[in-house]
Amino acid sequence: MDSSLPNLDKLRTNSQQQTSLTQLCGSDQLFRERYKILRTLGRGGFGVTYLAQDAVLPGHPLCVIKLLCPKVSNSVVLQRASQRFEREAKTLSQLGSHAQIPQLLDYFQVDGEFYLVQEYIRGRTLAKEIRVKGSLSELEVKDFLREILPVVQFIHEQHVIHRDIKPPNIIRCQDDGRLVLIDFGAVKEQFVAVSENTQKGATTHFVGTLGFAPPEQLALRASYSSDIFAIGVTCLYMLTGKPPMEFSYDPVTGEVNWQDYVDVSEHFGKVLDRMLKISVRDRYQSADEILRILNLEPYLGKLADCLHVQPRLSDLPDEAALLARNGYLPPMMRAAITIRRWRTRMMMRDRQQQLESPEPEGDLIVNS
Repeated sequence: MDSSLPNLDKLRTNSQQQTSLTQLCGSDQLFRERYKILRTLGRGGFGVTYLAQDAVLPGHPLCVIKLLCPKVSNSVVLQRASQRFEREAKTLSQLGSHAQIPQLLDYFQVDGEFYLVQEYIRGRTLAKEIRVKGSLSELEVKDFLREILPVVQFIHEQHVIHRDIKPPNIIRCQDDGRLVLIDFGAVKEQFVAVSENTQKGATTHFVGTLGFAPPEQLALRASYSSDIFAIGVTCLYMLTGKPPMEFSYDPVTGEVNWQDYVDVSEHFGKVLDRMLKISVRDRYQSADEILRILNLEPYLGKLADCLHVQPRLSDLPDEAALLARNGYLPPMMRAAITIRRWRTRMMMRDRQQQLESPEPEGDLIVNS
């Protein structure tokens, strides 16, 4: 056994009772000769989160220190956890370049314990906001989606699944009102994985929150679409003020019977319904796809005026050939074709009006 590693039994006892940072809360003693621990922000199955003050930087800015406590039983497992921690911390550092994700300021290991230091976001969570203000309107929820979906798309483009999107993990910044997504479950899952895969008879655990996590995530098969489901449940919370466990579910399909609690427009209802599909295949596959659907809504009324006109296939031979070959066009492609045809009809109508308008008569000039 590596003698440089700490006594693991002692570490587990400390994490279960009182961490060294908890003992420093409210004292003038600095952690690592830099951080003044102010108070505990939260405690969960994976560790403890503290509010701290950086005593080295000018202005002594506030920061958040997260102590991660992997459940390990030997030095080999701890070493593997250390390697995964390094990798996931670097991923968080890359994500922190986005203005709506807390910046990772530092990460380190002390006596076999893993620490992340992140930017402190001053504000209140969506959960608290709903408790204070009450449920939101459809328009306000759409505005929320238009702001949070680009952040989620950015995360997915970095090959990261958040795994724990919910109102308590979304903060509205007090300074400028922007929404900030916090508490990534990806790092936590790495600690679960390294513990599960190296211990015999271990109980399977998932990272996420019951009600917000879809079935495939409960089965440890999370995908990008899992975050879409969680955003959908978050929308229901914002529209009703009800946590997911208070909704009824179809006993056969497992689908959420959200229609019994929410009154929204037909178009937005279809968007919500697809976000909340139990089957991954039936759910939206990307945040961008939802954004395109939402941005299409203002044009639906104009499109409806031209849907009763049967366009000639000769006008759009490429689309017609595609339909003849596949027998089916996805909804987004059909919408794009409809918009293209509508624009063509508007251009033809404007040209026809110009041709039918009489030429203005010029002034009569008489030479004397």
